[in-house]
Amino acid sequence: MENLKELTGKVCEVARKAADYIADERKRFHTEQVERKHAHDYVSYVDKTSERLIVEGLRRLLPEAGFITEEGTAGHGREEYCWVVDPLDGTTNFIHNYAPYCVSIALCKGKEIVVGVVCEVTTGECFYAWKDGGAYCNGTRLTVSNNAIGDALLCLQLPYNSEVYSPVAQRLIKRFYGNVASIRMSGSAAMSLCYVAAGRLDGYAEKFIGQWDFMAGACIVKEAGGKVTSYEGEEDFMEGDGVVATNGIIHQELLEACGSAIQDPPQPSLFREGVQSGKCDV
Repeated sequence: MENLKELTGKVCEVARKAADYIADERKRFHTEQVERKHAHDYVSYVDKTSERLIVEGLRRLLPEAGFITEEGTAGHGREEYCWVVDPLDGTTNFIHNYAPYCVSIALCKGKEIVVGVVCEVTTGECFYAWKDGGAYCNGTRLTVSNNAIGDALLCLQLPYNSEVYSPVAQRLIKRFYGNVASIRMSGSAAMSLCYVAAGRLDGYAEKFIGQWDFMAGACIVKEAGGKVTSYEGEEDFMEGDGVVATNGIIHQELLEACGSAIQDPPQPSLFREGVQSGKCDV
């Protein structure tokens, strides 16, 4: 395989082409073209076509690699390398014409993420990193922030699994609201991770998401000097369903808050009842 820096550049080209396609389709997109996977979890022909474009492009770059893709366009067996692809992270944002939404591509070798590329559709920002090569956005080197928890801007996403997660969300908001700079929800896991890498956010936590949502962004955060673990604090987060990513300084405090929120007995939900299990940031 060619060196990772050169390969990353070519992956950026694949991601940009898919992002250009998504941006063009957004101009003529209608909500009638949306399909419902399950409650509040959507997909459209744009996700599916974007994924096909990405898979075709990546196969030309590394024919021997397998795939993990959100829409199931391609699969994997026992290949040494595996692409992890989200063709449109933030589909709900896309449907509502609300930024951000993006293309996310990671390359894994075994249990190690060696390349991460995330291309934000509305701004044209392309975030990318490769193992031991640093993290970048459109050629500019990225570094995480140095803010402590009192000055932190946190992203605390709300997954679709509201029956399980709403008590956790309530506790996290109660813990941090008024005690940090502010709290945000972006609607895209991949972009939230990139914003941590760029120092725009200081911390991010989300549960009940897919590998395609966080793999590329996690690589970018780590190469920017940040820290990424599972929601439970494990360094091996690749096969889990949640991540906590920070500038490193606030990691333990955010992690402890997430852990205690999960362990406490559930309280009545303040959110709308009846939403079925699902994941966010599709």
